[in-house]
Amino acid sequence: MFILNDIVKDIGFRVKELRNLSDISINQIATYLGIDENEYLNYESGEKDIPVGVLYEISQILKVDMGLLVSGEETRMHIFNITRAGKGIPVERREGYKCENLADRFIHKKLETLTVTVEPNDEKPPMNHHPGQEFNYVLEGSLMLYIHNREIILNEGDSIFFDSNYEHAMKALNNENAKFLAVIAQ
Repeated sequence: MFILNDIVKDIGFRVKELRNLSDISINQIATYLGIDENEYLNYESGEKDIPVGVLYEISQILKVDMGLLVSGEETRMHIFNITRAGKGIPVERREGYKCENLADRFIHKKLETLTVTVEPNDEKPPMNHHPGQEFNYVLEGSLMLYIHNREIILNEGDSIFFDSNYEHAMKALNNENAKFLAVIAQ
């Protein structure tokens, strides 16, 4: 857990540094993200993990690739980017969700690709929203997708494409982990 906390703090530090270099105030970025300034400050300080949707929005505001925020390295690949099985860069460590970025080194991406593993939990997960559209393809298990006052069950092999401006969340079903491919485009 110590290593993950260091990663969270490193990402927060990079976000703060780039925000300052971009002459964007805390108020401006928090307003754009639609969150409270204190919540945003918790992201920058590393006290709170930055959800992938929020991190993607921050990368758009700061006009940098999300890979730079996650890894601290400039993205360089412009023809292709290979990510070996299980070697994706973790981008969100929100409780119950494990995400891996599958193209963190590719420059000028027009979308983000992630694998997301959702751990089973009896409670309804917290809702999330971000600009753009999202495509999810279930690789393993079953999920309940909460979106726009609806509950949709997705099983292995099912997919959904939706407007990610609407609040949404995933919950693993049948007391087993579920894994899906998420493609997020602005």
